Amino acid sequence: MPATAAPGGSDRRPRLAILGAGPIGLEAALAAADAGMPFTIYEAGQEAAANVRAWGHVHLFTPWRMNVSPRMRRHLEAAGAAPPADHEEAACPTGRELAERVYDRVAALPQVAPRLRLGTRVVTVGREGLLKHEEIATAERGRRPFLLLLAERDGGERVERADAVIDATGTFGQPNSLGDGGIPAPGELQLGGEIRRAIPDLARDAADWAGRTVLLAGAGASAQTAVRGLAELARSAPGTRVIWALRRAAPAWGSPPDDPLPERARLAAAAAELAAGASPAVTVQRGVVVEAVAHAAVAAAGGPERGAGADDGRDARDDRDDRMTVTLGRAGGSGLDGDGAWQVTVDRVLSLTGAVGDHQIYRQLQVHECYATCGPIKLSAAVLGAGAGDCLEQASHGVEALTNPEPGFFILGSKSYGRNNSFLLRVGWDQVTEVFAALRSPD
Repeated sequence: MPATAAPGGSDRRPRLAILGAGPIGLEAALAAADAGMPFTIYEAGQEAAANVRAWGHVHLFTPWRMNVSPRMRRHLEAAGAAPPADHEEAACPTGRELAERVYDRVAALPQVAPRLRLGTRVVTVGREGLLKHEEIATAERGRRPFLLLLAERDGGERVERADAVIDATGTFGQPNSLGDGGIPAPGELQLGGEIRRAIPDLARDAADWAGRTVLLAGAGASAQTAVRGLAELARSAPGTRVIWALRRAAPAWGSPPDDPLPERARLAAAAAELAAGASPAVTVQRGVVVEAVAHAAVAAAGGPERGAGADDGRDARDDRDDRMTVTLGRAGGSGLDGDGAWQVTVDRVLSLTGAVGDHQIYRQLQVHECYATCGPIKLSAAVLGAGAGDCLEQASHGVEALTNPEPGFFILGSKSYGRNNSFLLRVGWDQVTEVFAALRSPD
């Protein structure tokens, strides 16, 4: 059957569902428009690129020229809505600038806007008339349309059909757990939204963090950005303290020698300096994990006794009801019996331990995941086999690496890399080009 055929043997172009109106979803929408392929793009947020806006105050490491695809630039220039000019391209935009100056303009293009469904989340995807375990690797499975369960902004639900699906929902909004071994720490689920999981906007919300004691977990770029900002805030807001919990005794800060991205190099250098004691406001705990978290009043009433080396960070707000007590233990050693563990009492818990995509979307499909990265198995094997080095060294591995046992279903963008954090936007653009070439060509 030609790749462009619809289920049932028709030679009409397939109806395409694109999940997510972020950078890769919008790129796919433009590619579909170029191919004359009917498509609908579903975005759970109320605006395009909602996840990018959620960290809109944060500067990217990469300059404008690395964040606007040739396809986007061509369409925007043709519409008289050109992206940043040549003299700006060396600057690194914030997420908000990228959303407003590129993604909003792409979403407003006449090729895209009528097909964009905002406030519509794809809950899960299945195959009409088939269960996950039926018609394994048969042509019949590919002839059945996909069923998409949609949750609308008004609370309603409905099902729509598509012949091909691109999952470009990304990883933001699916944070990893705070606890040891990747599972929620005892008490973490009960505290819910009280644990912060995004880089603070200290220009807007300084009053919410000034003078507070913060337990920060994580060592990646997000945690580095947060600790640098909080250390800077502490200079003008005495009493601001950070207890930085690092799972590894000697983290890799993510900037290679002679880093071609100056902003990334500066951030890594600042993180290394803070971890070495450059700020009196930052106390570093190396080689530790979070074993439990609770409201301070609950911990005082029935929690484990504080062990040696306890540092509760108490100040004049000792009686605050919203403080939390976090139990820390040595990574790979202390266990949950309290032996060797100690407690810190803090005003804020900031968990920046990474994220992974929502895999429940395709749980009823025959998608083969890598047991280590949670990305599509063939792509994960290719990325890991290539060494999975710095993001600037990444290249697309071709459409074959993007295919899986479920015909017509593709996971693209950062979600395709799973737990591997070396994804680069340029790779996502190449993935889109490769998938559409396959959709237009015979098998």
